Amino acid sequence: MTGKPESYDVVVVGGGVNGTGIAMDAAGRGLDVLLCEMNDLASATSSRSSKLIHGGLRYLEHYEFRLVRQALAEREALLANAPHIMWPMRFRLPHQPHLRPAWMIRAGLFLYDHLAKRELLPGSRSITFTPDDPLKPEITRGFEYSDGWVDDARLVVLTARKAEQLGARIQTRTRCVRAERSTDHWQVTLLDTRTGDSRVVRTRALVNAAGPWVSSLFDSTLDQKAPRMIRMVKGSHIVVPRLNRDDEAYILQNEDERIVFVIPYEDHFSLVGTTDVDYEGNPSEATISEEETRYLLDIVNHYFRHQLTPEDVVWSYSGVRPLMDDEEGSAQKASRDYSFEVDAPGGKTPLLSVFGGKLTTFRKLAEAATDRLCDYFPEARGHWTRDAVLPGGDFQGQPRLQEALCQHYPWLPGLLASRLVRSYGTDSYPLLGDSARLEDLGRHFLGTLYEREVEYLVRHEWAVNADDVLWRRTKQGLYATQEQVDELSRWLEIRTAQSREQPCTSGQQPV
Repeated sequence: MTGKPESYDVVVVGGGVNGTGIAMDAAGRGLDVLLCEMNDLASATSSRSSKLIHGGLRYLEHYEFRLVRQALAEREALLANAPHIMWPMRFRLPHQPHLRPAWMIRAGLFLYDHLAKRELLPGSRSITFTPDDPLKPEITRGFEYSDGWVDDARLVVLTARKAEQLGARIQTRTRCVRAERSTDHWQVTLLDTRTGDSRVVRTRALVNAAGPWVSSLFDSTLDQKAPRMIRMVKGSHIVVPRLNRDDEAYILQNEDERIVFVIPYEDHFSLVGTTDVDYEGNPSEATISEEETRYLLDIVNHYFRHQLTPEDVVWSYSGVRPLMDDEEGSAQKASRDYSFEVDAPGGKTPLLSVFGGKLTTFRKLAEAATDRLCDYFPEARGHWTRDAVLPGGDFQGQPRLQEALCQHYPWLPGLLASRLVRSYGTDSYPLLGDSARLEDLGRHFLGTLYEREVEYLVRHEWAVNADDVLWRRTKQGLYATQEQVDELSRWLEIRTAQSREQPCTSGQQPV
């Protein structure tokens, strides 16, 4: 390697929701930012959540009032900033008197309604279930309250796009293999995992937002002892044919004091989860066990008329949550709060490490972390992200946008239009471009996935392989056969080979 290394104000290691959130916030304050992610954006914990923007009703039982208040306050800010990938959802809690008395649930819901200001979301209420509900007939009473749904992986991708629009450099498939500190900078060695090429960059501050790898990065890359350890807890989910009658979700109590969500998922499915199991090993290799599958099915079958078997599971996924190790006895009681450590011995250039956290509070975490970074950058600007609309989110109401999109493209099938709106928002227009008929979208791969969309994902959203496209960008993997996955993989391989033979033009993402 020759020449002077690239130089940045901040290098962020980790392309999950916390890493992209910090990159976006810091770039918006005028700092020069590079984010590196060893795999795809949101390829670990951040795409394997329960996909909820929520305060965490059950956390009230663990007396985490500060966390719940902060998360509740964040719900409406996030819903306003990304109405395409987030929307309000009503949750129904069937009452089981032997598990929690009605007065306790009412008290919890009262706190949930009033711990933070609500403008968009209606409050809680008691409800009576009817024979039209999918629950067993002996379940007649319950409660209903508001929270929100989010496409977690797209939240990460759109946050990264916003960071890039503000000047940040986003590099996926790029591993941080070494970081050495001097008085006024870090020297960081980055490895391109696809080509094997490495290069060195300099940065005035380093952020370790590696999620479940946050503690191990100290040993493998920083050559120093981690200031604290995390507790790795595996949460698994299953996807089954639709159980929810309409757009309502269910929150089910269990004998072990845990709760399980049954959430409308895509157009034809229900998402059921989650478990809480302590985990050791490589977070990338976490998978659901037969015991976890049976646990989730047993809870659902206890409440719903329609009885499920393991053969009904369409898909499953498991994520490892990096929780703060507060030595609680059970995984379910481990705190979902976050903290970060700033290490700058003797006034040397800082290292900021993020521990814990949850999806709903990622913006507040990023804001607080960037505040600490700005102690070393007095020229940086102040807070700005509370009203920061994510790419494609500049509209009011999905139905209105879908109607406008279908007027502009009257040939667009309804299911495709609906999915584009809830994935890309107003960016559906540049994606569709000058298409005048369905054939202009190119090859039909599967479901509602066409070549033009895949090309858009490669150029603008860092998609490289079939998993990136089918699971983290579109969820069309739910409708894919292995033959169709193979066909898409071959197309992407040819597309990648062609792009490497051509110079990268301005505004085009290299693949």
